[in-house]
Amino acid sequence: MKKPAAIIMLILGILITLPGLAALAGGAVASAVGTIQGDGYLTSGTSRFSVNSFALTSPRADAIGEDVPGRLPFDIGKLRLRAASVTPDKPVFIGIGRQADVEQYLSGVHHSELLNIRQQPFRADYRDVPGNNPASPPADQRFWSASATGSGQQELTWNIAPGAWEVVVMNADASQGVDVRLQAGFHSDLFQPAATGLLVGGIIALVIGIPLIILGASGLGRHAAHPSAGPPAGEPPYSGPAEGAPVYPAPVVGAPPAPGAAPPSETFTPVPGAPGYPARLFGDIDPALSRWMWLVKWFLAIPHFILLFFLWFAFVITTIVAGFGILFTGRYPRALFDFNVGVMRWNWRVAFYAYAAVGTDLYPPFTLKRTNYPADFDVDYPERLSRGLVLVKWWLLSIPHLLVVAAFTNTTWRWRAENNFGGTTYVQEAGPSLLGLLVLIAAVILLFTGRYQRPLFDFILGVDRWIYRVLVYTALMRDEYPPFRLDQGATEPARSGVAIPPAGVPPAGAP
Repeated sequence: MKKPAAIIMLILGILITLPGLAALAGGAVASAVGTIQGDGYLTSGTSRFSVNSFALTSPRADAIGEDVPGRLPFDIGKLRLRAASVTPDKPVFIGIGRQADVEQYLSGVHHSELLNIRQQPFRADYRDVPGNNPASPPADQRFWSASATGSGQQELTWNIAPGAWEVVVMNADASQGVDVRLQAGFHSDLFQPAATGLLVGGIIALVIGIPLIILGASGLGRHAAHPSAGPPAGEPPYSGPAEGAPVYPAPVVGAPPAPGAAPPSETFTPVPGAPGYPARLFGDIDPALSRWMWLVKWFLAIPHFILLFFLWFAFVITTIVAGFGILFTGRYPRALFDFNVGVMRWNWRVAFYAYAAVGTDLYPPFTLKRTNYPADFDVDYPERLSRGLVLVKWWLLSIPHLLVVAAFTNTTWRWRAENNFGGTTYVQEAGPSLLGLLVLIAAVILLFTGRYQRPLFDFILGVDRWIYRVLVYTALMRDEYPPFRLDQGATEPARSGVAIPPAGVPPAGAP
């Protein structure tokens, strides 16, 4: 398959699958709502509303189906309102009328318009409209579409109709000070038909979209493959960036190269069996790193973020499909493997550039392939994978590592409770993640000194390396459990604990 055709299929698959998943989710919600209607109505909790005016009105709403003459071609549903005065045996009135009629009746009358309702704790916000008392009790008016009045709990049921409507709650005698408990309910026979339509439409979209994603990803995976992605049987695994890829060895921006350091034209030399884990992450500091450019890299990388959103969506789909492939065959489909490695490689280059290391000013390439970029990522292709582990390693066995990764990458949350006369208010506060804080410290030091502190950079790369190893394991790409080890430095360490040096550079301690 040609690369343009693979790209088109991948894009079409994503554009079809995304709405399909949204339709499935909406169908599931509509089905659940239709099932739990209880006595036929979805009901809210009973809440207390208290105002020091003559009437309480609902928020202003746009007209419903006002362009449709008479009735809508289908029944939207029914609205049920229940109201009871907080004062025992005090008569209450509740009514629904057209907005224009309600406003005419309450013109010049002191009333309160409900603006907003907040939960946990409950709080209602009102707009107070000054005026005088009503000229007559509300039950004497003839414009109400539905109304109920009397002592105790009053219940109003109204078939929703086109137009702009308003709910009014008052004391039956039109006296001042409305203090009531209200409950709202809604019923519609449209939930189940809507759920069926959404579920069927979502399934059809997935049946069309997912195969397109798999075909497109497979085509791009074949184009992204390289000879070192998975060595033939009997050959040692690849241990560094592609041969011919330049090395970026400057340890500190602005500092002269260390004695004996390799110039950028030299290359990494593969060392058989050197890496301790079959997923390898590389990155080194740009020798001419700008002091200030890190301030705008996140903005410059927006095109990458947009593309990566869709690529990661395809990554999730291909991982699920690959999981079934492993379960039944014990093999990870090679083309999908190369595609997923390419997505992680692309993501790592953008992360290294923009936010997870800010170690280079060289703009990341738009490709899944390996390039001569100062940051690279690769995974050895496994010839066989455990069928049983595929069921548990991505969630159960990964939990310890996922907790560590969460500590590295998640923002820190703190909850604070404030007691007031209305109840308890809960406030949440967030701070930067550990990785984000480390990168920010390194970037600020770079801004004022022009130097990227090498020990800090090595630690940041160790955190990134841990994260990507866990990603490889949870994405079912390897069965080897990631080590609980912070392997620091620009390159992967050898099994002996010595980093793999570029060609022509003797290992540390060598004569």
